[in-house]
Amino acid sequence: MKPSRVLAIARKEVRQLRRDPPTIGMLLGVPIIQLLLFGYAIRTDVENLPLAVHDAARTEASRELAARLEATGSFVRVADASGHEQMHDWLREGRVRAGLVIPSDYARRLARGEPASAQLLIDAADPLASQSAIAAAGAVAMAGAGGGAGIGEGLGAGTGAGPGAGTGVAAGTGSGIDLRVRPLYNPGLRAPVYIVPGIIGVLISITMMLITALALVRERERGTLEQLIVTPITRGELMVGKVAPYILFGYVQITAVLLLGHLVFDVPVRGSLPLFYAISFAFVVANLGLGLFISTLARNQQQAMMLGYFFLLPNILLSGFMFPREAMPELAQWLGLLLPLTYYLDVLRGIILRDAGLASLWQETGVLIGFSVLLLVFSALRFRKSLE
Repeated sequence: MKPSRVLAIARKEVRQLRRDPPTIGMLLGVPIIQLLLFGYAIRTDVENLPLAVHDAARTEASRELAARLEATGSFVRVADASGHEQMHDWLREGRVRAGLVIPSDYARRLARGEPASAQLLIDAADPLASQSAIAAAGAVAMAGAGGGAGIGEGLGAGTGAGPGAGTGVAAGTGSGIDLRVRPLYNPGLRAPVYIVPGIIGVLISITMMLITALALVRERERGTLEQLIVTPITRGELMVGKVAPYILFGYVQITAVLLLGHLVFDVPVRGSLPLFYAISFAFVVANLGLGLFISTLARNQQQAMMLGYFFLLPNILLSGFMFPREAMPELAQWLGLLLPLTYYLDVLRGIILRDAGLASLWQETGVLIGFSVLLLVFSALRFRKSLE
């Protein structure tokens, strides 16, 4: 190996890059933009979890307990439930992330110097958010009880603990407040239960978007796309024929992850699989449309990879796949609403972990359908224009 030859090749590559300003811009600009965005947006301190309260006591003491929970900053009271059944419905539908149940004898037991029991139900599908909520609830109970905290039985079946009910966290078991925290849907706070369903959405985003974009750009580079144009095949038929096989491939990925997640990581599948597969179609089509759009912007496969990278990191970090969206600044949460994966993760975890139905997921489903139609139509128009 002669250094002079290596240096000559390196100089050629530098000259080639200098003739390609878009690639240089992406190589330098994308990391800087994403560093600033994610350094600002990513937080692990979860705040403002939506809280519903069922206060059967309706006394000053019971209202003070709810106020103490809000004062921690981990909860924000958004609704008052009429009973246990409504509370569990809201948790299953994802309307709230926690529910405080205060029994009717709460104030009387406090007045007699006895432990006054209350129960905090938490949607524990997200272990990180759940641990923050449990810690905040424990601090409230400790301040009110002055006793120890440990693991103990919850309030029992009569409280309607619902799916995932089991051993709960008893905070403040001395005289005073006996606040029992019961994690639902993931009582063991196991990370795979939360991560594995999200992997489905991330894989679909990566493969549908990048494979479609790279395949079409590669065809253009090789000149085979132009050869297809001169055949009797219409541009619409060409576009549909190019992306249709990836829909089937996407469903194969979904099924494989669901099956392996259940067999290997013991991830439950509580909801309707036909409903899940039906909604997944809109998400797959939306990412195919995004890949088609990238193919119309990129002049080569390197640019397509960089553009895909620009879209993928926000998908992973701002959608709620790894970090709770409740912990993000408001601007980052708004940016996350522009990503189809944000809504698909709500559908995934709602159906698979909480047995949520279409009645509670119709908004997310409608947004995904809107994304799929807009991205596919807009990308198809640009695709046709790029072929002319």
